[in-house]
Amino acid sequence: MADSAWQQQIDALEKEIVERKQQLAALRLQGPRSEVPDYTFRRSDGSKVKLSELFGDKSELLIVHNMGKSCPYCTLWADGFNGLYFHIENKAGFAVSSPDTPEVMNEFAKSRNWRFTMLSTQENSFKRDLGFEVNGDYLPGVSSFAKTPEGKIEHVAWSYFGPGDDFNATWFFFDLLPSGRADWHPRFKY
Repeated sequence: MADSAWQQQIDALEKEIVERKQQLAALRLQGPRSEVPDYTFRRSDGSKVKLSELFGDKSELLIVHNMGKSCPYCTLWADGFNGLYFHIENKAGFAVSSPDTPEVMNEFAKSRNWRFTMLSTQENSFKRDLGFEVNGDYLPGVSSFAKTPEGKIEHVAWSYFGPGDDFNATWFFFDLLPSGRADWHPRFKY
């Protein structure tokens, strides 16, 4: 059985972390919104789709900024989104953007059994305009958007991804193991 003083410390710290995360979420949403153009993307089948269409019948949208097929970390995150996809789609539109060509995205998404919409950003400045491409280097993360009643699209909030972030549960499972995260890194195949 756990030592009660030790468990109380854990409980207090977990409560503080939850409260701080709620503060962070509120702070993100207090930031200024910026109107964005109705970007055109290519789906993995090569067809064109506009940003406004990705909302579906929702007024909110999440787009993940994936770094492409060459990134095992981005693949780890996307594999996790596959399980969350239907839950997210119940509340907001959802897609994953990639700098890869539609053909490369299509082949890779099929090999991973991804169910969500993949978008190629090769023909637009979407990643660069939103701060997820800097000097030709891609950064992983996510952006949220809102569609106003007038049909304008606003960039609402964003977050960058990194090992140990809240966007993939793998890290937290490993934190419970005696060896912790150690030097673990994701791979395409195990």
